[in-house]
Amino acid sequence: MFYYVFRAFVLIPLLRWIFRPQVEGLDRIPEQGAAIVAGNHQSFSDQFLLGVTLRRRITFLAKQEYFIGRGLKGRLTAGFFRGLGQIPVDRSGRAAGQAALDAGLRVLESGEVLGIYPEGTRSHDGRLYKGKVGVAAMALRSGAPVIPCAMIGTFEAQPAGRLLPRLVPVRIRFGEPLDFSRYAGMEDHRAVLRAVTDEIMYAILKLSEQEYVDRYAAEAKAELQACAPAPAPAALAVDPRFASGAGRAADEDRTAA
Repeated sequence: MFYYVFRAFVLIPLLRWIFRPQVEGLDRIPEQGAAIVAGNHQSFSDQFLLGVTLRRRITFLAKQEYFIGRGLKGRLTAGFFRGLGQIPVDRSGRAAGQAALDAGLRVLESGEVLGIYPEGTRSHDGRLYKGKVGVAAMALRSGAPVIPCAMIGTFEAQPAGRLLPRLVPVRIRFGEPLDFSRYAGMEDHRAVLRAVTDEIMYAILKLSEQEYVDRYAAEAKAELQACAPAPAPAALAVDPRFASGAGRAADEDRTAA
């Protein structure tokens, strides 16, 4: 109930007023049955814009950190994401990938729409990065179609680290559904998963017209941070007693001269 009330009276008016998105290909989202919407990830606002654009409810796999914060702020954040139907996923450790896969499959088995960002994290520079194979595993195991989606302009509006969005034109494009039934029963073949993922990413690339980088976004971010210059050391604080003493000494020297 919270989702529908919050969506109708808060999210839709607010996001449409701020971003004024132009939507193309919305009729490519099936009216019923399981489906995967796979998109590029440019901004924190992406999932909310998709949520108010689709006529159907869409569920995303959200990082667990949004649900375990402390204090009033942590409880409000967790309640906000749970109210929107987001599913927490622990992205640490060896079991992280399987946990995300299981959570996504439960959504699809219920005949709902699952939203996923194959890049795994937001782009830090506006380019499109290599997709992870989890989206392919979900598509092959569930048999659900994959609808590629491109968010255009959201990076310029609200890149990572920016709290308030800029008022720039935003477009949302949906491509033709991708059917991978020809790979049924081959979800355990790594080469097949890689081929399916690359096909999905190419469809997103054609819609978004971004520059493509054939490496994982998380790796590129880590390398960028490792190469960043260390912050300059802070100036040493001077005890006021010594400072005043130095001043008096200087005055005495000038008097003596």
